[in-house]
Amino acid sequence: MQLSDKVVVVTGGANGIGKGLCERFHQEGARKVVVADLEEANARIVAESIGGDAYGVDVRDESQIAAMVAEVESRYGCIDLFCSNAGILGLDGEPWWATSAPNSTWEAMWEIHVMSHVYAARACLPGMLQRGEGYFLNTASAAGLLNQIGDAAYSTTKHAAIGFAESLAITHGDDGIKVSVLCPQAVATRMTVDIGDGDGGTAGVDGVLSTADVAEAVVAGLAAERFLILPHKEVEDYRQRKSADYDRWLGGMRKLRRQFGHPQV
Repeated sequence: MQLSDKVVVVTGGANGIGKGLCERFHQEGARKVVVADLEEANARIVAESIGGDAYGVDVRDESQIAAMVAEVESRYGCIDLFCSNAGILGLDGEPWWATSAPNSTWEAMWEIHVMSHVYAARACLPGMLQRGEGYFLNTASAAGLLNQIGDAAYSTTKHAAIGFAESLAITHGDDGIKVSVLCPQAVATRMTVDIGDGDGGTAGVDGVLSTADVAEAVVAGLAAERFLILPHKEVEDYRQRKSADYDRWLGGMRKLRRQFGHPQV
């Protein structure tokens, strides 16, 4: 997909990766970039800077996503690309067991990292299928292919996000629907401040990319219509090692956990 003259929606678009995507899509000549975020005031700031539209949307609420999609389609005729990008970080917490995070954290991550993607697809598919074309970019994480030490809920729901993206691609690829899943490691956003000393912790061992770096990778990945978009090139090597010898990979991850000391980093 080339972004020129396309109508694009980005959830979580007021900050971080989402903001970087909105700005880069505008630079690529998108006809309209729709900035959707729980932080409506910040969404408006981003939208005004790029001539876009802003919506205050809680992606956990299917009715809000459906209403936004209906209004954008009514205004511009279609949504060419829906970027389901909103995400949160939780961390396991004391006593740092894989089960330490409270149910409220697990539920929030499930709603934001998985169900919001389902809601977006449910709202957009009718129009896309009728036209015989459309694109979903779902932001997951390298943690969805590998794991994030110290955050079981994040890792689990990001795995599920990739599983749903696979289902979209398998079920609707023959209908003209394209799907990509974005899987970065550490990126310089507000989220990385909560990990380690702001250096991304174990997710930052291969460096912390800027949001502009990630947006560059996304534009290239969309142009090539690749399913996996990996801004950190090392992730593909790690993914292959995991597939080749799961037990050895698990041992390596335990070693990494010991190396970094306290598990939340």
